[in-house]
Amino acid sequence: MTEPRLIDQPRALRAEDGFDVEAVDAWLKERMDGLEGTPAVEQFARGASNLTYRLRYSSRDLILRRPPPGTKAKSAHNMVREYKVQKALKPVFPYVPEMLALCTDADVIGSDFYVMERLEGIILRANLPDGMVLEPGDARRLATAAIDRLIDLHQVDVAQAGLDKLGKGAGYNRRQIEGWSERFRRARTWNVLPGRYVMNWLAERVPEEKAIRVIHGDYRFDNLVLDPDDPMNIIGVLDWELATLGDPLMDLGNSMAYWVQADDEKYFKGFRRQPTHLPGMMTRAEVVRYYCERTGFRPDSWAFYEVYGLFRLAVIAQQIYYRYHHNQTRNPQFRHFWVAVNYLLWRCRRIIRRAGSD
Repeated sequence: MTEPRLIDQPRALRAEDGFDVEAVDAWLKERMDGLEGTPAVEQFARGASNLTYRLRYSSRDLILRRPPPGTKAKSAHNMVREYKVQKALKPVFPYVPEMLALCTDADVIGSDFYVMERLEGIILRANLPDGMVLEPGDARRLATAAIDRLIDLHQVDVAQAGLDKLGKGAGYNRRQIEGWSERFRRARTWNVLPGRYVMNWLAERVPEEKAIRVIHGDYRFDNLVLDPDDPMNIIGVLDWELATLGDPLMDLGNSMAYWVQADDEKYFKGFRRQPTHLPGMMTRAEVVRYYCERTGFRPDSWAFYEVYGLFRLAVIAQQIYYRYHHNQTRNPQFRHFWVAVNYLLWRCRRIIRRAGSD
C-alpha cells in the first residue's frame, strides 16, 4: 500500500481564487444525492490555467474546475466544452474522470464550472514526492506506460465513438500555426522577442495531417494519475481543456516540449515540470522512435513538430504572463514567465538552424 503522503494533495485556498462555497453547495445538492454537510474546500495550487479545487464532503470527495479571472483567449477556458469532451470520451477511453455536474449559471460563482469525481493517486511534478524512489528500470517502465496511454488515445475510432463533432479535423495543422501565431502577437509584451522568424518558418513548412484522431493537447506527467498501489499503472488522464480532433504527431510534439531530459542545458532543466530527467527515463528521441514504431505515423521531418511544440508552449506561457503583467493575477509563480518565453523562442531558432544543416 502506498503511503498517503505520496498521494497528490491540495493546499489552502489562495485569497484571489476564492468563490462562494455556500452557493456551490446549494447548487450541487439540488442535483446530486447523498451530499452531507458543507464541503471543506482546498485548491490544487500548481496549475497555471484553469483552477482546480477539492470539495471534500463527509460522504463524497469531488473536484471543481473553473476558469481563472482576467482577460483570456476567446476559445480558452471553455468549461462547457471541457466537460462535454470528457463526458463523450469516458465510454471509449476509461481513464477520463467521471463527469458529475455542469453549471452555466453565472449567478452561482460568476463563471461556468463543472464538478467531477476525484481520482485519488500519485501525480508526478518536477520532482518525485518525498519518499518515492524510481529505480532506472521503473522509470523506463513508467515512461513507456505514459506513451502507451497516449497511443491508446490516438487509436480511438473517432466516428465509432461519436466524437466526429469534437473538432474541425482536416486543416488542423495549418489552423494551429495560424492560431498560435495570432495569440502570440496579441499577448506579446514589451520584454518578449517578436518571434517572427519562428512563426514564418513554421508557416512555410506546415505538413499535411498524418491522420485525424482525438488528441489531448497538454499530455504530460502532471496530468496523469498513477495508481497509489502500483505507480507503474496510469489510472487517469486529467486536464482536457485543449482536446480536439487533430494530427497525433502534433500532440506528440506538444508533449515533447515538456520532456526535459538529463543532458539538456541547465536553463531548460530549471523550469522542468516532470521527472523525465531521471536515470532510466526515455530521451525525446527514444519516445518519438517508440511512438512511431507502435503507431506507424512517420514524420517527414521531426524538427517541424518539435519547433511547433516549443513555440506553442512559449505562447501559453506568454498568455499567462500577460495576465500577470497587466495585474490580472498576482500569483508569484508567473512573475518570470517572460524569461521562459524568450528562452523557448531561442531554443526554436537553434533547432531550426540545426535542421537546416542536416
